[in-house]
Amino acid sequence: MKKIAILGFAREGRSILKFLKKDKEFKNAEIWILDRSSKIETPAGIKKITGSDYLKNLEKFDIIFRTPGIPYLLPEIQKAKKSGVKISSATNLFFERCPGIIVGITGTKGKGTTSTILYQILKTAGKKVFLAGNIGKPALDILPNTDKKSIVVFELSSFQLQDIQNSPSIAAVLDIFPDHLDAHKNVNEYYEAKANIGRYQKIGDKMFFFSAKGGSASGGKNSILSQRVASKGKGEKISVNEKLFKLFSPEDLLVKGGHNFKNAVMAATIAKSLGVSAKTILKTVSKFRGNEHRLELARRIVKNGTEICFYNDSASTNPQTAAAAIEAFQNERKILIAGGQDKNLDYKPLAKALKNSGTELVVLLGENRNKIARETRKSGVKIRFARTLKDSVDVAYETAMKISCLSIVIFSPAATSFDMFENYADRGEKFKKIVMGLIQ
Repeated sequence: MKKIAILGFAREGRSILKFLKKDKEFKNAEIWILDRSSKIETPAGIKKITGSDYLKNLEKFDIIFRTPGIPYLLPEIQKAKKSGVKISSATNLFFERCPGIIVGITGTKGKGTTSTILYQILKTAGKKVFLAGNIGKPALDILPNTDKKSIVVFELSSFQLQDIQNSPSIAAVLDIFPDHLDAHKNVNEYYEAKANIGRYQKIGDKMFFFSAKGGSASGGKNSILSQRVASKGKGEKISVNEKLFKLFSPEDLLVKGGHNFKNAVMAATIAKSLGVSAKTILKTVSKFRGNEHRLELARRIVKNGTEICFYNDSASTNPQTAAAAIEAFQNERKILIAGGQDKNLDYKPLAKALKNSGTELVVLLGENRNKIARETRKSGVKIRFARTLKDSVDVAYETAMKISCLSIVIFSPAATSFDMFENYADRGEKFKKIVMGLIQ
């Protein structure tokens, strides 16, 4: 009897268990759940090891299914691998079993937006399409409903790509820049993990990437890295340059920012390669309102002749995405709320974006507020500290009311949420609740 471990029992871990219990190959196996939380609830009859000892004796298993929240490079996992244990994941299993076309999309940011736009275009075109990843359903939940005519748009993080042995037949690499350096060995190992999206492609497969000659809301260097990451494997390399794109312009979109235009261009280019008409692409893209917590308009207040728009960009967890949020409002006077838990990142890109940007104030909170402040002071923008998110919003609102005409308050943390919140979605929801509670 095979002995199998599911390492991490959140959303994806539960999906793996559900799949294994029904699958012919695994349903008779002895399945264990391993999780760092001793409070995790597990189904009756399933063996478990939780708490501080959850990584002990991994060598006793035949297969370990690692979920993305558990770092692949943990010494305990690498020791088990060297002893002959097969290390797999839901992503690996899905790639092995899916009978349809998989369109994999990665990048440091923009994966969710690009995947959603592409999914909506294909759905409008009448394709049998599914959306998988952090913004869609767990991939293994989708698998039973797929067939040879299916298209699965799969948002792929570096943690999902880190140990895959197969690449999607259609792949896209968006702009790349350093991220997750608290979990990856170094920046090159992060890039190499991303590169797995095309490393195992075969002749006849397709790899889309941003051209280094295109524009960028955060600089051409990110597109150079996109090209580098996309260079692996035997798939056809297809360069995407938004400057040469003619089907629609940034003004045709409801979502703000040059980065969102690039995302839409990538989605449209892939859709066209799958046979979707220009009319359908334009119809869908022009109606796209953006994903939640990604430069989402949370509230508009008009008071005493002053208009204030509050934008929720809680999914921003690095300086480049906060810089892109600032650059999305080039002609407006702005206030930025930022800060959170650090990922060993450099905040120079944010300081560069703030300089001469029309930003009146940066309000900082969270564990890394001093680190951000040290760099952003070089921009010349005034900085204030706040203890809580509510305090931050109050300070921003008070300042915005002193600015005549239109002002923008952008909550774009440039850091993870785990110092004060469950995740970026919890952080974004709390921001919106605070904003909706402001007295007009």
